[in-house]
Amino acid sequence: MLPIHVTVAAVIESQGKFLMVEEHTSNGGIAFNQPAGHLDPDESIEQAIVREVKEETGLDFEPESLVGVYTLNPASNGNYYQRFCFTGSINGSLETSPQDPDIIAAHWLTLKEITECINAHRSGLIVKCLQDYLNGYRFPLNALHYSGDEELLQQQSLNYLYDQL
Repeated sequence: MLPIHVTVAAVIESQGKFLMVEEHTSNGGIAFNQPAGHLDPDESIEQAIVREVKEETGLDFEPESLVGVYTLNPASNGNYYQRFCFTGSINGSLETSPQDPDIIAAHWLTLKEITECINAHRSGLIVKCLQDYLNGYRFPLNALHYSGDEELLQQQSLNYLYDQL
């Protein structure tokens, strides 16, 4: 079985610019990424992206649709990743104020500016997520299901099936 890192990311656009974060990497470098991060225990995928956008940019993000699900098996660093990429809207001001100490700054960049810093991209998934976003890929959030209680989930689903009989 593979040790897969479940991650989330957001493509957030405003006035033709996209929100990107400039961050310190674990190897001492600097990278650019969409607001993104790992799924924490006891949280849904949607809760994870709201939390990550808040931590990395200070903005209140409301996911509206799933852009895609991406698997790197393996990534260039040898790890395995499953990324859920969202798009949505920001509630309130667009002025950023990162809360995560690893984030140097959050920037609103044009596509040209994003491609110009490609050598500093954290992952090849950045441009793939942008491509899919620009191609209009949008999947409903109700395709995602979360439960912290497997027995309750099963019982609720069984009750529904019994009602269909």
